[in-house]
Amino acid sequence: MKELIEKIEKKLDEYIPVIYPEEIFESMRYSVLAGGKRLRPIMCLEACRVLGGNIEKAIPTACAFEMLHTQSLIHDDLPCMDNDDYRRGKLTNHKKFSESTAVLAGDALISFGIQLIIEKSELPAETIIKVLKEYALAAGAYGIIAGQVVDIAMEGKPYNAETLEYIHTHKTADLFKAVLKSGAIIANATDEQIKAMNDFGQNLGFAFQICDDILDEVSTFEEMGKTLGKDKNAGKLTYTALFGLDKSKCKVNCLLDESCDILKRQNINSDIFNKIISSIKEKVNR
Repeated sequence: MKELIEKIEKKLDEYIPVIYPEEIFESMRYSVLAGGKRLRPIMCLEACRVLGGNIEKAIPTACAFEMLHTQSLIHDDLPCMDNDDYRRGKLTNHKKFSESTAVLAGDALISFGIQLIIEKSELPAETIIKVLKEYALAAGAYGIIAGQVVDIAMEGKPYNAETLEYIHTHKTADLFKAVLKSGAIIANATDEQIKAMNDFGQNLGFAFQICDDILDEVSTFEEMGKTLGKDKNAGKLTYTALFGLDKSKCKVNCLLDESCDILKRQNINSDIFNKIISSIKEKVNR
């Protein structure tokens, strides 16, 4: 994992130069290179590897999805959204630069990711089109944006499990599914294998977001790098608000067990996937 993170960090730095107008590129670089687990690009590369592909061919796509993820964080932190001052232990983009620059940096990162997949991927045109479809679906009104819209609309409203699953699926799991399926597509995986990556991403992404809900209540700023307790104070619809901590932990464990079962049914033995699953389990069960 460390080796993959170093590879991803190097490429992200390379892919975003500082040219005129400097402020927008500096703003993009500030958030993209601010650290983080690089979970999504790692999953893209690992899905490609375990299904027989060449991870070097998947690197532009993996980095593009990390840019898309960063865009979602920049916009999520804006005053008109979740209004947060810190991300990954640093000032949020709009606090470091300005609100207008942060909006434009997020917009630029979406299109930059598309450009990266087209220009840097040494892949057949048919494969690029399939990957771009996954990217577009995750980025748009069927994906992240859908989840964010409903998340904002439900502030202070009565809770229900169906809406909660919709929010967590689209805000988080859709991007997990997209990176895993894209890695599989680059590896020329079968339809069955791509479907397995989709299901794996749904379970893992849902578990990851519930874990985040739990940590928002029990963790510290030093560990999370962002303001804690804001969701609860804002009346946000979270798994812990609806079901409590114990049931939330139980749900995470069930989703992670099912994630392991999906991998086993496909005869996928991945130390990296297992490490991600174990890391989430450790956080919720400590």
